[in-house]
Amino acid sequence: MDTAANPVDWTIEGDSVPYAEAVQRMEARVDAIRSRNAREQVWLLQHPPLYTAGTSAQDGDLISARFPVFKSGRGGQYTYHGPGQRVAYVMLDLNRRKPDVRAFVHALEEWLIRALAQFNIKGERRSERIGIWVAHGDGREDKIAAIGVRLRHWVTFHGVSINVDPELEHFSGIVPCGVRHERFGVTSLAALGLPVTMADVDVALKIAFGEIFGPVADDQMIEG
Repeated sequence: MDTAANPVDWTIEGDSVPYAEAVQRMEARVDAIRSRNAREQVWLLQHPPLYTAGTSAQDGDLISARFPVFKSGRGGQYTYHGPGQRVAYVMLDLNRRKPDVRAFVHALEEWLIRALAQFNIKGERRSERIGIWVAHGDGREDKIAAIGVRLRHWVTFHGVSINVDPELEHFSGIVPCGVRHERFGVTSLAALGLPVTMADVDVALKIAFGEIFGPVADDQMIEG
């Protein structure tokens, strides 16, 4: 695939998008990408407070359904989405890139790690735990970014999320990603003492994405 001739559309949504609407729009875009009627896309947005259950979710990991719960076709277990969290849905055609799921997930991890590094945050992989983690000197580790993807005919959708400044207490309604251990929690850029804006995070994500996946088109802003 000539990525220079076919840059990935970079779309930033101004308003919070209901989850069901987002899935519908993603699926339509995936179909268009597969039929070569649309370019690949990264869609940046926020959701109203909600929980999603991935294909590996366990019923016991939903502690308190204080927000709407949606079953999701993505991989993974339970996660929370809400204001202050940047969700990035990634729709790429691996048929034209590299049809390798593990390589794709590794690339998503590297994307997040490089984006966080721009704020002097050392994000790390853990072979036994999905997502990107921040280690503390006392042995605790907190998750700062989540990954959950799905493929349809080798076109990807769903994607990643970074905790910028969400209400971290909202994660207590679930066992995030099925990880039960007092040493493992959830954090955000704000909780780590970095009061960065969502726009700052978007810039970091775009720079790192270009390094990993190739050229990106100019920002397309969608306001409500």
